[in-house]
Amino acid sequence: MLRSMFSAISGLKAHQAKMDVTGNNIANVNTVGYKSSATVFQDTLSQAVRAGGAPAADRGGTNPAQIGLGVKLAAITTNWTNGAAQSTGRSTDFMIEGDGFFVTRGPGGEQLYTRAGSFEFDANGRLTTPDGSILQGWRADANGAVNPNGPVEDLAIPYGATVPPEATGTSALGGNLDSAAEPGAFVQTPIKMFNAQGVRQEVTYTFTKTATANQWSMVVNNGGGPLTFTNAAGTPLVDGGGQPMTATTVTFGPDGAMTAPTGDIYFAPGAGPSWPGPVAIGLEGVTQYGGKSEVVPTDVDGYAQGALQGFELSNDGTITGTYSNGLRQNLGQLSMASFNNPGGLEKAGNSSFRVAQNSGEPMIGVAGAGGRGSLSSGALEMSNVDLSEEFTSLIVAQRGFQANSRVITASDELLQDLVNLKR
Repeated sequence: MLRSMFSAISGLKAHQAKMDVTGNNIANVNTVGYKSSATVFQDTLSQAVRAGGAPAADRGGTNPAQIGLGVKLAAITTNWTNGAAQSTGRSTDFMIEGDGFFVTRGPGGEQLYTRAGSFEFDANGRLTTPDGSILQGWRADANGAVNPNGPVEDLAIPYGATVPPEATGTSALGGNLDSAAEPGAFVQTPIKMFNAQGVRQEVTYTFTKTATANQWSMVVNNGGGPLTFTNAAGTPLVDGGGQPMTATTVTFGPDGAMTAPTGDIYFAPGAGPSWPGPVAIGLEGVTQYGGKSEVVPTDVDGYAQGALQGFELSNDGTITGTYSNGLRQNLGQLSMASFNNPGGLEKAGNSSFRVAQNSGEPMIGVAGAGGRGSLSSGALEMSNVDLSEEFTSLIVAQRGFQANSRVITASDELLQDLVNLKR
C-alpha cells in the first residue's frame, strides 16, 4: 500500500511538470520565434517480487514478477518545426526559413543564439534585439566586399553615411542601327556621366551613316564640341593628317554583326584635372539590322556623392544599402549558426539560447549554405505552439493528476481499514 502511495505521488509530480510545460507553451503562443516543448515520461526502478526461471526438462520457464515504483520525468523535448510567417513590413524584421539561428552578442560579450528576428537600431546604428543583445555578422569594406570567413562582429547600418563621388570610367551601348538608313542619317544617345567631383556631365554619342555600305561614323560630344579619341593609356589618337581624331568608324558585316572596332574604344572627357579619363566605350551590343535605329546606354559607372537612405536584405543575409545618388552597395551580411543537436541548447531567457554540453559547437556561416535556412525581411516567425494540441495536453495532464490522487485516496482508505482491524 505504501508503494502504491509513493508511486501515485511520483505520478502527481510528473503530471504537474507536464502541466507546467503545457502552461508555458500556452503563455508563449504569441512569442516571436518560440518553440514549443513536450514532456516525456518513463517508469522508475521496479521491485522484483519473484525472479524469473529458465525452462527445464520437467517444467517450463517462469517470468519475473515485478512491481513498479512510479514514474519520472525523462526529458523535456523541444519542437523545432518552423512557425507560421507573419508579414510586418518592417525592414528590420528578419525571418529564418529553415534551420539555423541568428547570432547575437549578449551582456558581458556572451555569444547567444535566437530565432526571434525582431531587431531595432540603437544610438550607434547597431541592430539589437528588444533586450539589447547586438546582432552579429560581417561588415563590408569601403568597396562593398564582405568576407564571411572572418570573425563576426557587431552589425550596424550607418544611416546618414555618405559615399564620395566617383568619376565615370566605362560605358557600354546596346541597340540597333538601321541597315537601310540613308547617308547622313544619324542617331544620338545622351548619357549622364560624372567627373571626379561628382558634377554631372552631359555626354552625347552620335552615330552618322556614311556613304560607305555598312559603315557609320561615331562622334562623342560634351556640349563644347567633339571630344578626342585616345588609346587605353589616354594618349590622343591622330588621323592621317596628324590632327587629333574626333571621329571613329564603326563597321558591320553582311550579317549585321559589328566587325570594327573589335574591342573598347576610348575618349578623353576634356573636363580638366577633375576628370582625367580616359572613358572606355563598349560597343559589342550594337548591331545593324533592318529596323528602327535606337542605341541606348546599357551600363555606365560613376556617380555623385550620396547618402544612405535605406537597405534591403537578400536571402543569403546580405544587406544592400540604397543611396540618394542611385548607388546600391553591400553594407554587410548577417551570420547564422547551426548545431548538430539544437535540442541540446540551453535556454538563456529573452528567446535566446546558449551552447551547452550536448548541443555541439556552433557552425557559423552564411544563410542558405551548410544546412542553414534562407532569410527574408519584413516578416517574423511566429510561435509554433498548436493550441488544440496544448488544450488536449491540459486535459491529459489533469486526468492523470486526478487519477493519481485517487490512488492516494484509495491507499489511504486501505490503510485506515488496516488500522481498524485492532478494534
